[in-house]
Amino acid sequence: MDKQTLSLTFAGYALVGLAYLGFALRLLAMGAASAPRNKSALYLLFAVVFSALWGACQLLSIVNLWWLLLGNLADVLRYGCWFGFMLALCRSSRDGKLPPGMAWLPMMSGVLVVLSLTTQTLAPFGFSAMGDMRAIALMCAMALPVLALVLLEQIYRNVTEDSRWNVKPLSLGLAGLFLFDLYLYSQAVLFKHLDGDALSVRGAVHALMVLLLLLSTTRRRDWISSIRISQKAAFHSATLLVAGAYLIFISAVGYYVRYFGGEWGRALQVGVVFSALIALMVLALSGSFRAKLRVLVGKHFFRYRYDYREEWLKFTQTLSSNNAPQDMGQQVIRALADMLDSPGGGLWMKSTGESSFRQTAHWNLAATSVKEDAESSFCQFLVRSGWVINLEEYRSFSKRYGDLVLPVWLQDVTQAWLIVPLTAGGELIGFVILARARTNIEVNWEVNDLLKTAGRQAASYLAQMRATEALLEVRKFDAFNRMSAFVVHDLKNIVTQLSLMLKNAKRLHANPEFQQDMLMTVENSLDRMRQLMLQLREGATPPGTAVGVDLGAIVQGISLVASKRGRHLEVTQTDRIVTRGHEERLERIIGHIVQNAFDATDPSGRVWLTLDRHNGQARIEIGDTGQGMSEEFVQERLFKPFQTTKQAGMGIGAYESFQYVQELGGKILVNSALNKGTLVTLLLPLFEVHQGSDLHILGTS
Repeated sequence: MDKQTLSLTFAGYALVGLAYLGFALRLLAMGAASAPRNKSALYLLFAVVFSALWGACQLLSIVNLWWLLLGNLADVLRYGCWFGFMLALCRSSRDGKLPPGMAWLPMMSGVLVVLSLTTQTLAPFGFSAMGDMRAIALMCAMALPVLALVLLEQIYRNVTEDSRWNVKPLSLGLAGLFLFDLYLYSQAVLFKHLDGDALSVRGAVHALMVLLLLLSTTRRRDWISSIRISQKAAFHSATLLVAGAYLIFISAVGYYVRYFGGEWGRALQVGVVFSALIALMVLALSGSFRAKLRVLVGKHFFRYRYDYREEWLKFTQTLSSNNAPQDMGQQVIRALADMLDSPGGGLWMKSTGESSFRQTAHWNLAATSVKEDAESSFCQFLVRSGWVINLEEYRSFSKRYGDLVLPVWLQDVTQAWLIVPLTAGGELIGFVILARARTNIEVNWEVNDLLKTAGRQAASYLAQMRATEALLEVRKFDAFNRMSAFVVHDLKNIVTQLSLMLKNAKRLHANPEFQQDMLMTVENSLDRMRQLMLQLREGATPPGTAVGVDLGAIVQGISLVASKRGRHLEVTQTDRIVTRGHEERLERIIGHIVQNAFDATDPSGRVWLTLDRHNGQARIEIGDTGQGMSEEFVQERLFKPFQTTKQAGMGIGAYESFQYVQELGGKILVNSALNKGTLVTLLLPLFEVHQGSDLHILGTS
């Protein structure tokens, strides 16, 4: 090397040593070596430290060639640390395990690092038992960046969307390092020696890539732990194919340089080629570039622009990717926008009870409160024609759209490009305004047909969502109406009781016993109305928990009330029987059945109640000799709401009784015949109550 090239080489390595030393200090300041230790962070720290040592040893090799050997060993060790760092990232999101297609990479990485260390150590001493050790060392040196690119491809290809922002500068920086080394050592393998010009700028290139690595650390302090690999990670061979094609390209360039000369500044040539490669990587990561490439390929290599199967699968997946109804509007916008590489859009729909469209969702488009009347000429044109309106075409050739007049507010939306109507069943559900695409796209018949079909599909999704919300609302009202019917039924009974009390008060108001009974009736009615208010507030379920209820006390109370009303209830009770439930509700149900028996029976008829045990259950039989019911009514209508044989009844009591007894785990059996009477049997679970303690029972046994 001449003096200028030598100065450039050592200046580059000095810059590498200082840059990586600063990087290592920053990682230490961020807690890379602090507990709890993260494997990927430790591997990164060691890779940076060995990179700094590599630069320092290469710089000191001007003093003693032994430093050159140490520098080469540090170079291999830093590659080993980069391998460990990338493998640790792949393991971090999979419970410490690699995907099946990558299981062989750790062993291959270890073997390659050990082989490279061995060959780098033996090559300076001329060891030739295994062949030309220098050639083997160059082959291993070329294999290191190839394997590193394979691992880096796995990181970037399979990283989650949330982590891509953090991993992009890191991936670009590492790709720059590995690609330059691949270029350097692939030429060395072809021509049996290292390219002096490329070697002279190696240090400067590696120092330049440190800036991208540092950029990842400035975005978040926990940037390493925030990198998550997708659970669908699988091994791909794309990088190997690219590396193979790259080696062929380098061979062709090397062939030209060797046989046709090229003495016009190869160091500058290396820098230009490397910069072009980095620019190519930036373009590959650009959304606009990918959009232009898709248009170019579709226009010149395919008869149809779209692969409809892929488009429809992607469209359906986007619509169904989020189950939250409030996010459905934005999913519709994104699904339509992705078809044309549009960066944003807005959705206009009618709200409940409104007759105009307003913006209900937007994506990368300014929010607006402007409304468009559903009867306007613009909306009527969308309904009548079903066309996708191309605003650029409208501005240059408005006659194609007949008498269409765009609203003033729409003309002020500078990003607006296409208007896609959303129609379902001949009705305009809404419309989507898409922003101008990232590249120039010809909106031909194929694009129009695709957007119209996708718009109808999106409209069906939105209409189904609206119908589901309406159904849920109807169900809520139905539940409220049902609960209200129960409350009205109970209020009717309270009003009937109070009316009877007032009727008797005219002739018994001076009777002390009647006065006391009246006060008790008013107090009881007040308590029941408080419970009804609580039931309206908290729902149909009665407050409190089910407890032991003495059925005998309830029956005696009902019998006493009946006697005060001038009716006689024949009560037969064999033992004290306790069931589980709510006392007030059980009293209301039994009282309702007894009252129905009285209503269906003439005063001269007979009404009875029997309370006993039957097959491990509490049994209440309520019979009468009244009008009875037909078998068809009992089987088909008795326990359904709003079904009754009374002229003034609501048909709620029997339904409520049936539902509550089933909740308790019991049954209601009805045996009735017209003009012969009815027998209602309630079977309820027993609630066994011991009078003494278990210890007393054990002591007496």
